Amino acid sequence: MSASAPEVIIIGAGTGGMCLAHGLRRAGIAVQVYERYRTRGDGLHGYRVGIGPTGNRALRECLSPGLFATYMATCARSPRYFNVLTEKMRETASFPLRPETETDPVESDRAVSRMTLRQVLLTGMEDVVHFDKTFTHYEQHPNGRVTAYFADGTRATADLLVAADGTHSATRKQYLPHARIQDAGSINIATKIPLTDHTRGLLTDHVRDGISLIFGAGGLMGVLHVMEFNWDKHGVPKAGIGGSEARLIERWPGLLYDNTRDYINLIIWSAHHRFPPDVMRMRGEALVQLALDLTPNWHPNLRELFVRSDPNSCIPVKVATSEPIQPWQPSNVTLIGDAIHTMTPGRGVGANTALRDAALLCRQLVAVLAGEKELLRAVADYEAEMLPYGFARVADSLANNGTSGDDPLYRPVVGRFALMAARGYFSLTSRVPPLRRRFVDEIYARRGANG
Repeated sequence: MSASAPEVIIIGAGTGGMCLAHGLRRAGIAVQVYERYRTRGDGLHGYRVGIGPTGNRALRECLSPGLFATYMATCARSPRYFNVLTEKMRETASFPLRPETETDPVESDRAVSRMTLRQVLLTGMEDVVHFDKTFTHYEQHPNGRVTAYFADGTRATADLLVAADGTHSATRKQYLPHARIQDAGSINIATKIPLTDHTRGLLTDHVRDGISLIFGAGGLMGVLHVMEFNWDKHGVPKAGIGGSEARLIERWPGLLYDNTRDYINLIIWSAHHRFPPDVMRMRGEALVQLALDLTPNWHPNLRELFVRSDPNSCIPVKVATSEPIQPWQPSNVTLIGDAIHTMTPGRGVGANTALRDAALLCRQLVAVLAGEKELLRAVADYEAEMLPYGFARVADSLANNGTSGDDPLYRPVVGRFALMAARGYFSLTSRVPPLRRRFVDEIYARRGANG
């Protein structure tokens, strides 16, 4: 083992793992990524992910300038409003968000399709990423090296193994068997609806141009976001797109693997008891019908969106969260993202925290390359910083309205008062200018904080 030139294995080609891989490669550190999906187009990655300033900074730090520009060009149009609706599509509140022209693009919120982000991060990494590699276990050796083993009988050895294999991380189960993932008590049904002239017409102007939180009666929540991209249904840059962005899209090979086109993302969720026992095995039309069964009193336009959703994209999600654990003795195995701190979608910071992990670990390993510290010291320093902010974000996400199955919104009697209180809070806040300004400022302050 060379003290100044570590070799790194990353398990998982997700957001955090690939951001780290780019950063390491740019720094001249040997890195290989092993991904269980068979091809770069496999897996359901078509839904929205919000990337805030923390994630943007990490991507800018780790990606090449050209690829970071491609990432920015492939983000969806940013929402202009944050809306709060009833299930009848009555507007409880609408908060105008800051125009993109008033904010530094890096310091603003970006909305991106998961599949598109995946393709951006896989661009130019064909010799680094190995597909169809299901990780089974690792072995640490006396000489300080570590070997990863895969289901096809192959293996790979390096100085450091990084687990970026998500909530159900096989690496974590071996390395930290006491680290537990707990059920948050809520279930989501996520749908994706093609954006057409007809489906666009089902939405009000504010809903069409914003991101909308739905506080439904009876303990059923929802979120709706229209995702519009810089290319049309043929993958050609739209008219009016800036010349530099159009050229980036035209030259980007990732669009060959990405079927993302303009769409509406509509998700509903509630506590477990609202769903049938076999909901996690349901797919396609059966799941769409369940969404309709759960929303009989919702506005006809919202119900029509479910009817017009792509059944193949309709999935159930059982919300999970990591239980905080105490620091452990650092070694040549470490973890990033959901592999160590799975969090609910409550604050929308999961991807941002994984990207923050990637940039932090990359900086530590670059210090090893420069001879400024030993590898184990670098891992220890990374984990000492990552654990506090990571589990702080876990707690933040779990405290968000409706995320936990124990939320008062889901209780039969108390829930009515909790719903009235939530709607009343947003209604008042949106109508009083100082409160409205403070609410919007807090959104940007929270998203802009380093984590």
